[in-house]
Amino acid sequence: MVNFPLNDQPGSNCELRPEHAPRWLNGMIEAIPSSRTHVDVRGVDSRGLQSPRSDARRAAVLMLLAGSDHGGEGLPDDATIVLTHRSPTMRSHSGQIAFPGGRVDPIDANPVDAALREAWEEVGLDRGEVTPMAELDVVHIRPSGYPVHPVLGYWHSPSAVGVASPAETDDVFSVPLQQLIDPTNRLMVGWAGWQGPAFKVNDYLVWGFTAGLLSAMLDEAGWQQPWNRNETLSLEIALANSRNNEPQVKQVRFSG
Repeated sequence: MVNFPLNDQPGSNCELRPEHAPRWLNGMIEAIPSSRTHVDVRGVDSRGLQSPRSDARRAAVLMLLAGSDHGGEGLPDDATIVLTHRSPTMRSHSGQIAFPGGRVDPIDANPVDAALREAWEEVGLDRGEVTPMAELDVVHIRPSGYPVHPVLGYWHSPSAVGVASPAETDDVFSVPLQQLIDPTNRLMVGWAGWQGPAFKVNDYLVWGFTAGLLSAMLDEAGWQQPWNRNETLSLEIALANSRNNEPQVKQVRFSG
């Protein structure tokens, strides 16, 4: 049984400190401005984005990376990133693989604060174990147009995390980056005029917004290996062969 932190510390540790990132993450941090374009093009619905909304329905997600600080620039063998499986009973994005995250509340100091708070609520993350490194430009989720702030964090002192909010999440796991890099775990999926990159992880299908960010991260960090982008598998078939337990494709909203 995981002993989650009983209390969060809102407003603390929400300043970006890229200078404290390990050297193996420097290339990705420096490349973030160009990776934002790739996320919008490859990871989200290509049929056209509604006008970005200016209301308060903002969200933040935490891209939480861990791995030994070996002092070098090469990717460590133990490098991982944290993902969650959204409970199939959720009203939106049910059954999808996502980063920890959620709505930016008025009490949050900034999107970093929101991402860390949501990660504490969902997976029991102690924000003191995280070095916030960068905040990517806002990505507007299709088809709603609502803005999402991706936050990049280095988990410098990992401890156990898990399902802290069963109503939102029913699985929490750290995926080895080498597993995401492996070309045999990569594919293109498409549905109703949309197509984008996807990953096979632990018998789950990672697709949509989450897969787009992961793909851009691997590409811009220089970790990506050649994989088959020329064949597109039906999203319906890919989901049927996964354990996502998502709604029928006709009801699927693009993931975030």
